Amino acid sequence: MPPSNPLPPKENALFKRILRCYEHKQYKNGLKFAKQILSNPKFAEHGETLAMKGLTLNCLGRKDEAYDYVRRGLRNDLKSPVCWHVYGLLQRSDKKYDEAIKCYRNALKWEKENIQILRDLSLLQIQMRDLEGYKDTRYQLFMLRPTQRASWIGFAMSYHLLGDYEMANSILDAFRTHQMKGPYDYEHSELLLYQNMVLAESGQYERALQHLQKFESQILDKLSVKETSGEYYLKLNRFKEAEGIYEDLLKRNPENVLYYSKLIEAKQLIKAEDKVAFFDEYKKQYPKAIAPRRLQLTEAQAQSSFENLVDEYLRHGLYKGIPPLFVDLRSLYADPMKAETIEKLIIQYIDNLAKDCTFGPDPSEVKQPASALLWAYYFAAQHFDHKKDTDRALHYIDAAIEHTPTLIELFIVKGRIYKHAGDPISAYQCLEEAQAMDTADRYVNCKCARYMLRAGHIKRAEEMCAKFTREGVPATENLNEMQCMWFQTEAAASYQRLQQWGEALKKAHEVDRHFSEIMEDQFDFHSYCMRKMTLRSYVGLLRLEDVLRAHPFYFRCARVAVRVYLRLHARPRSDAPQTAEPDTENLAPSELKKLRNKQRKAQRKAEQESALAAQVQVKREQHHKARQQQEQGDPEAPQLDELIPEKLARVEDPLEQALKFLQPLRILAADRIETHLMAFEIYFRKEKPLLMLQCIKRAWRLDSDNPELVDCLVRFQRWLEESLSGLHPNVAAVLKTETQPMVLGRSALQIAEQSVSGAARHAAALWAARALRRLVPDRTEQALRLVTSLDYPDVTIQSCADVLESLREGDFGECEAVIERYVEACSARFPYAIAFKPAPAPEASENHSEETTPLQPKEITANN
Repeated sequence: MPPSNPLPPKENALFKRILRCYEHKQYKNGLKFAKQILSNPKFAEHGETLAMKGLTLNCLGRKDEAYDYVRRGLRNDLKSPVCWHVYGLLQRSDKKYDEAIKCYRNALKWEKENIQILRDLSLLQIQMRDLEGYKDTRYQLFMLRPTQRASWIGFAMSYHLLGDYEMANSILDAFRTHQMKGPYDYEHSELLLYQNMVLAESGQYERALQHLQKFESQILDKLSVKETSGEYYLKLNRFKEAEGIYEDLLKRNPENVLYYSKLIEAKQLIKAEDKVAFFDEYKKQYPKAIAPRRLQLTEAQAQSSFENLVDEYLRHGLYKGIPPLFVDLRSLYADPMKAETIEKLIIQYIDNLAKDCTFGPDPSEVKQPASALLWAYYFAAQHFDHKKDTDRALHYIDAAIEHTPTLIELFIVKGRIYKHAGDPISAYQCLEEAQAMDTADRYVNCKCARYMLRAGHIKRAEEMCAKFTREGVPATENLNEMQCMWFQTEAAASYQRLQQWGEALKKAHEVDRHFSEIMEDQFDFHSYCMRKMTLRSYVGLLRLEDVLRAHPFYFRCARVAVRVYLRLHARPRSDAPQTAEPDTENLAPSELKKLRNKQRKAQRKAEQESALAAQVQVKREQHHKARQQQEQGDPEAPQLDELIPEKLARVEDPLEQALKFLQPLRILAADRIETHLMAFEIYFRKEKPLLMLQCIKRAWRLDSDNPELVDCLVRFQRWLEESLSGLHPNVAAVLKTETQPMVLGRSALQIAEQSVSGAARHAAALWAARALRRLVPDRTEQALRLVTSLDYPDVTIQSCADVLESLREGDFGECEAVIERYVEACSARFPYAIAFKPAPAPEASENHSEETTPLQPKEITANN
């Protein structure tokens, strides 16, 4: 379609040069040519030229001017596909994909067969997962360019993603038959494997197997052919053929655990004795392979058989000095018999190695190297730590350190023992000592930083990470650029424990932005993967992106954010009060001198922090400027708002902000009860009865005995008892009907009393006691007796810390004497846990940095 407002030949030539300059990123030259056209009074308001000038300005970072020019151009020429296309590109650069799609559709109204607009539209549709729209657009591209490979592949993939496997296979068959000619290369091989994947996903395994056998000579990935064939044979119950396939694969890689499990399935071995005999055969066939020896330990059930096998395995591991030997065997500890057998053997090894340097009691055995005793100590320390026997674990790790004081792994394990015992301070000190032994080991460096974060030493952790980040840029900035989410999630949790709400939210938002960036980064792969024919990987990428926020990193940061926002809703941050001037007239000279010294120190510290902040800001600006110059012309990099902790901590709508973090989890982490419990807490505060009911029902289906869910049910039932009369009759009827299977006609008090009488676990006792005290304040003493008892079988450091925090938060009223007795009892039960030790005196921490802040109970037992 010709332009609605055509230019004369001279100006048209200039306009084409603007387009070429844009394509070649020669933006300043493009602006010169645009100026030459627009300086002519006849064409000063030429819509397409104004639009292209705006697009060029956008590439130079002048976004506001860009929007002004593009909108002016659009107003002057509403029927121009170029103006609408440019406006769509501008919206796309700001990640406003829905708006960009509307612009592209408007452009296509005036030029239905524009290939470039159709391609851009298809990319946005697959990005937004508008699969029906994507199918229609790919069909149009297919009809316009039937000879192009991308047209066929995109058209077939649109049907595959919609689940129409037969149509997708027909298109691929037609393309392969009519378009693909020899010689066959890697891309042809990938196309065949993709077609086979489509057949398999349709459930036609027999047909998929025949397809694989027919084109086996044309497929270059021979390993994939074998593995896929084996899978199909198993699904078709053709066990003999599958057996032959997996035996060949084991010859290729005898350490592949999956091959052994598939071969057992092919041989139809069910009894434990048969599986043990099976692994015996492969131990002889592959004497150097570790996999059959380790898998045999899992299958062995008889104690005598297991003892002989694990004895051989342990002796080999200790002789070789394999550090992850305990981690390798840890899964066996689910069986008490196996755990006891391993303990008996390791104690026997230690005794015999210390006496005669042999594993067995016979002194005539082959002498073992001195390192065997060291690794036996190392294993024993981890074994007893796993059993929560801290004293024996420390005894053995100290013996190992005395034996070889220069081995880094020993200090790492000692730190882990202290961490599990509830002493994160000693834990990070052990890791710091390990890191000092090898400052170039990045793993130990990261491990030490993580332990520092769990101990509340955030600044030290940043300094530790700075040893491996880029010079000239603050460590936190560099870690954020590298999307180092393990550090940010740990830092968010640490700030939360220290009640620095703004900093915790900043880290949570940074992690959230990383996931948004990962979602946006897939945009570049839509055309790349079809061009390179990596179709199976591309489909895998799309499916991964669909469930991206189910990742544990996002769940952890969302949990921190939701809890902090709930805390800010309950107790909004107020402006910091002005510190009153101290009364210096009535102070003794010595006290006055101390006060002046403290004031001078505080002033110097404030000046240093201010100077450091200024330096950091300058470096940050220089770094961003350098990046902008390096990426000049990239319209896909909009500037994000800076995350300011103070501003985040004083948000006006904390519940709405919490919901933003929670919404992806309600879809992608719906199988975790914690998701629905957090959602209930938000909707309870927003007084949304139907949404509260939805959360409780979903949680009830997952675990009806969850103690926190019982507390939610009590609160919901009490809210209904108080508010049911004020609700719409239809809503009230739904609530009564749907809660009946859970409530069973009981009142909130009856549910609480039943949960109190049935509390057999420590966590259940805490939630039941809270509910009872909330409903009947007069029964506070009964609730306190219930919650402070340590007679439950599942008492842990974390459960005791939760109780202590609840007592200190005032959930049971003023009870200082009870808290004191409870802390003493917990300290006797868990002597290493610092949560139950008195906070350091102010004098002791005067000359230290912020990292000496006493730890909160919640920081005790974070897992690896």
